[in-house]
Amino acid sequence: MNTTLQQNKPPYLMIAVLFVGAFVSFLNNSLLNVALPSIMVDLKIENYSTVQWLATGYMLVSGVLIPASAFLITRFTNRSLYITSLVIFTIGTAMAAFAPNFGFLLAGRMVQAAGSSVMGPLLMNIMLISFPREKRGAAMGIFGLVMITAPAIGPTLSGYIVEYHDWRVLFEMILPLAVISLILSIWKLENIMETNKNASIDYLSLVLSTIGFGGLLYGCSTASTDGWDDKIVLTTLIVGGITLILFVLRQLQLKQPLLDLRVYKYPMFALASVISIVNAVAMFSGMILTPAYVQSVREISPLDSGLMMLPGAIVMGIMSPITGKLFDKFGPRVLSITGLCITAVSTYLLSELQIDSTYTYIIMIYSMRMFGMSMVMMPLMTNGLNQLPTRLNPHGTAVNNTAQQVSGSIGTAILVTIMNTVTTSKGEDLMASVDPTTLTPAAIDHLGKEALLSGIQYSFLVALFINLAALVLAFFIKRVDVSYESVEKIEKESNPA
Repeated sequence: MNTTLQQNKPPYLMIAVLFVGAFVSFLNNSLLNVALPSIMVDLKIENYSTVQWLATGYMLVSGVLIPASAFLITRFTNRSLYITSLVIFTIGTAMAAFAPNFGFLLAGRMVQAAGSSVMGPLLMNIMLISFPREKRGAAMGIFGLVMITAPAIGPTLSGYIVEYHDWRVLFEMILPLAVISLILSIWKLENIMETNKNASIDYLSLVLSTIGFGGLLYGCSTASTDGWDDKIVLTTLIVGGITLILFVLRQLQLKQPLLDLRVYKYPMFALASVISIVNAVAMFSGMILTPAYVQSVREISPLDSGLMMLPGAIVMGIMSPITGKLFDKFGPRVLSITGLCITAVSTYLLSELQIDSTYTYIIMIYSMRMFGMSMVMMPLMTNGLNQLPTRLNPHGTAVNNTAQQVSGSIGTAILVTIMNTVTTSKGEDLMASVDPTTLTPAAIDHLGKEALLSGIQYSFLVALFINLAALVLAFFIKRVDVSYESVEKIEKESNPA
């Protein structure tokens, strides 16, 4: 069925409908971060760690459900699965928009996450079977336009709305888009993916996955605020780590694993996955460290800091389809090495930011970094997936999404911890070197900014070395052979019968 489908014209209208839903879903991921202080005031929440659950809870639910997406995509038709996911997401959005209190708002966010967690993997799998492997680069470039641009413009849009409107507008704006997407999907969606009605789910794997990934994500997300020596943080990390090991061992034993980790026996997929994991650590941490510098050191308003990141989002949006076409022509190695070199230079420049660095200079460096990132993620992912047999596509996309989410969370927590540690140490040194009689409130504030700047600079320097590790690995990338004979061989070896 897949070969026949790929010889016909791809279902562009159906893919466009899926793109609308996926865009709304991805946009929702980063839309709330800037609005958390406003929500604290409006709903009378006393501490930031509580309101942070609106982001942490969303991430936890997504992280737990994404590994199960491979089974869901294999077992159910793409039409019924997508419509069900969109209905759940729409209900969650409505709950959040009209939430009378924090508990109801948090429940709405988690329902949103339950709906959106399958949309991205489902769309990616439809893209993979709709286009022949030699043309996947351009197709996945368009997918990258949605996956990368939507979260990138979230903070800018959120900053504007919070500045001039109530935070509920964030959900009220998404709600009609979700409803329109739902109507379009009911009207135009068709079943084009093969399903396996005999597929069964291993409930023990689901439990191990929930505890393992949930424990790691929760532990890392709270470690940056509570510290790595906090008893709850340590307990969740240890339990999560042990359970994750048990989960991996069980997947390798099952004939129908929840998440088929045998995808890692394909060398280019494995290499692409490792580089993407390393790159995700540098990318996600940069999205935290840059706003910290802009708002706390330079004291630029949330709206202006969001606008500062907009050019970088636009650059990524423009480059994503271009990068896809370049991938089809030149392969992944040149693009990855070039992109990682640009990212390394821009990360180094970020580590050299000063208290008086200009607004324009910050925009240029951040946009340069996003330009480099746009040349790495999609080409790598596409090349890796090209080596997988069609039946393993759902597992390949689920593994990629889960690995990037977990690694991004762990990397962010580690780099934020480094930032806080260096800031504290530098602050103590600065205070000790100054005559106490000269410490006015303005002087204390200036010393605090200098200490925080040192922490941010050091963290970006660590991110640079992480980025260089990915660059070294990129030299080992080989372009996957997508000729008809090679593809047939991959499929026959996967299904010897």
